[in-house]
Amino acid sequence: MQSFTVDLLLKRIFYLMKVYMDYNATTPLEPEVIQAMTVAMREAWGNPSSPYPAGRKAKDIISAARESLAKMIGGKPQDIIFTSGGTESNNLVIRSVLRHFRQVHTSEGATPHFVTCTVEHDSIRLPLEHLVEEQVAAVTFVPVSTVNGQAEADDILAAVRPATCLVTVMLANNETGIIMPIPELSRRVAALNQQRAASGLPAVLLHTDAAQALGKRRVDVRDLGVDFLTIVGHKFYGPRIGALYVRGLGERTPLYPMLFGGGQERSFRPGTENTPMIAGLGKAAELVMENCEAYEAHMRAIRDYLEERLVAEFGKKKIHFNSQFPGTERLCNTCNFSFGGPQLQGRLVLARCRTLTASVGAACHTDRGDLPSPVLLSCGIPVDVARNALRLSVGRSTTRAEVDLVVQDLKQAVALLEGRA
Repeated sequence: MQSFTVDLLLKRIFYLMKVYMDYNATTPLEPEVIQAMTVAMREAWGNPSSPYPAGRKAKDIISAARESLAKMIGGKPQDIIFTSGGTESNNLVIRSVLRHFRQVHTSEGATPHFVTCTVEHDSIRLPLEHLVEEQVAAVTFVPVSTVNGQAEADDILAAVRPATCLVTVMLANNETGIIMPIPELSRRVAALNQQRAASGLPAVLLHTDAAQALGKRRVDVRDLGVDFLTIVGHKFYGPRIGALYVRGLGERTPLYPMLFGGGQERSFRPGTENTPMIAGLGKAAELVMENCEAYEAHMRAIRDYLEERLVAEFGKKKIHFNSQFPGTERLCNTCNFSFGGPQLQGRLVLARCRTLTASVGAACHTDRGDLPSPVLLSCGIPVDVARNALRLSVGRSTTRAEVDLVVQDLKQAVALLEGRA
C-alpha cells in the first residue's frame, strides 16, 4: 500500500478543493431563500388571481415580497414590478421611454435620443445599438474617465440634446466594481429638467442598473433620485428573477408593457406570477435589509486581505490593480488585477488553476477569447495589461483561509506558464 507524506497529502487535498470567487457573475441561494421557495411551492401553489385559499396564499406571498423589495431600496411597493431578470427590466425601460417619446412627439418627427456610457452591461448596450440599427433612435455612448473609471456627470450632461429622453448609467460596474456618481447625476438632470420645462422641452428620465450594487452596499432610490432602477435577484443570493422600480409608476413616470395578456402586475408585465421565485426574491431582499452592513464589512475585509496577499506574494511590480483609481469608490467585493508578463493572459492563468473558480470579466463575454475587456480599455488600461486581467469577486462566506489557497494556486499557475514549475 502506497504511503503518503504529510506534504503529499496536503497537496492532494489542495488540488481537490475548489474556491469560488465569481460572485459578481452569480451567487448561490441562501438557505433561508431556499426555505421560502420550498414553502411557496408546497403551500402556495394556487393561481394568485384565484379566490380560494391556495390562490390567496400565493397572492399574500407576492405582496409581502413586493414590500420587502421596496424596503430594501427605500421605495414604495406600488412602484415595484416583477420581471424575469435584469435583461427584461432594462429592455422594458428602454422600450417604454421610446414609446413615450413617440406619443409625446407625434407630429414633430423628432428622433429620440438616449445617453449612456461605454461600460454598460450588454442588456443596455445591445438594445440601444439595435434601435440605432433600426434607425428609430440616436444614442451617445459617453466614454468613462481614464482618471477615475467613472461616467462623469459633466460628460453625461454635455451629451444631452433637445430630443434626449433617457440617461441610463449603471450604479456599479460588474468588472471593475467602480461606483458611478448617480446621486450627483440625478441632481444635475433634475436642474436641467427645470430649464427644459421653461423652454417647452420634455423631461429627461434617469435609469440605473443596480444589479451589482444590491447586497453589497446600501441602495436607496431617495438618495439616488432615479426614475427607474433595475433589480437582479441572483446577484444577492436570490433566485434568477428580477424586478423594476419605477418612481410613481403610471403617474409620474411612464411604463408601457412589452407583453400583453392576463393583466397581472397591473398589466405592466402580464403572465401568471412565478410565486416560488418571487417568494425567494423577497426573502433575499429581507436578508439584505437586515444584514447589508455586516455583509459589506466582511466582503471588504476579505477583498482587502486578498489584495494584500497578492502584493506580498508577487510584489508590486508583478501585479497591476485595474480598478484602484485614487479617490474613486468601488464595490466592497471586487478585485480586478493583471499579472505582468506576455505569457500570463487571464484565461491561460485560470486554465492552470486547480483551486480557483473565477473569470476574466463579465460572464456574458466568455466568447471573446483572449481579446481584452472593452470595459478595461475604456478605463484607460493598456491593451497588454487588460489582456491579462482576472476578476476575483468574493462573497458573504469567503474566508481568509480560502484567500490563502487561491493565492497559492495562482502562484503555481503563474510558475507553470513562466516555465518555472
